[in-house]
Amino acid sequence: MKIFVSGGTGFVGGHLIRELLGRGHELRLLTHHRGKSTAGVELVEGDVTRPESFEAALSGCEAVINLVGIIREFPSQGITFERLHIQATAAMLAAAQKNGIRRYLQMSALGTRPNAVSAYHTTKWRAEELVRESGLDWTVLRPSLIFGPQDAFINMLATQLHLAPVMPVIGNGSYRLQPIHADDVARCFALALEMPETIGHSYGLCGNERMTYEQLLDSVAAALGKSPPRKPHVPLGLMRLIIPLMQKLPQFPITSDQLQMLLEESICDGEWQKVFGFEPREFKEGIIEYLRKA
Repeated sequence: MKIFVSGGTGFVGGHLIRELLGRGHELRLLTHHRGKSTAGVELVEGDVTRPESFEAALSGCEAVINLVGIIREFPSQGITFERLHIQATAAMLAAAQKNGIRRYLQMSALGTRPNAVSAYHTTKWRAEELVRESGLDWTVLRPSLIFGPQDAFINMLATQLHLAPVMPVIGNGSYRLQPIHADDVARCFALALEMPETIGHSYGLCGNERMTYEQLLDSVAAALGKSPPRKPHVPLGLMRLIIPLMQKLPQFPITSDQLQMLLEESICDGEWQKVFGFEPREFKEGIIEYLRKA
């Protein structure tokens, strides 16, 4: 199958490209700057929010996968949820429709819902609504926290633990996460292409290990061969005052949106495993594979 992929140059995209190539698919990959192509991958230069810049490249493709998304806004650089969640999705759908492509897969996020508080989840939901209203044969996948080599979050925690055995925790640290490996997310996308029964459905994706934030910190430390870090607790009320003042600085590690999502938790019931038929990789073993090599 020939597949057009947007967002394929990012963290999850690298895993998806390897998975799809391993299954014998041909890929056209949307990119800002055309570089050197690899076997089975054709690079297409364009702007994901402007369908006229890439829609001709969808000719001859049989499916579209949209991975484009951001976790943090930088409005001065044109990096906003509105542009890269909603406008990008609208552009991808328009390009697929113009080329008569029926199959469309969208990456969203666990916790996305119509009454969400965070702008991240709100714009992800609006993008999903565009997909559902498109008339295409769609499938939406909503991963929890994704881990794997070159991930942002787990590697950030590991870097902090290398510097000092102290990890400040906002609030009580009992909010839970259920991380899933990027390889497993990529596998679900590839399988969905082969499974007509996934058309018209959304799936929350998560691992088997449901852990509190404090437990996750201990797991990262253990993967590095270190003792559990000290975890001074920072009052939630204080952080809610500080973060809005500091989040405009790129170096500041958290935004109000990210704090909201952390407190809401990122967990699911694992029902996706019954559909896709495999067990996800274990978190502790998975992070050891790349943190010990860092």
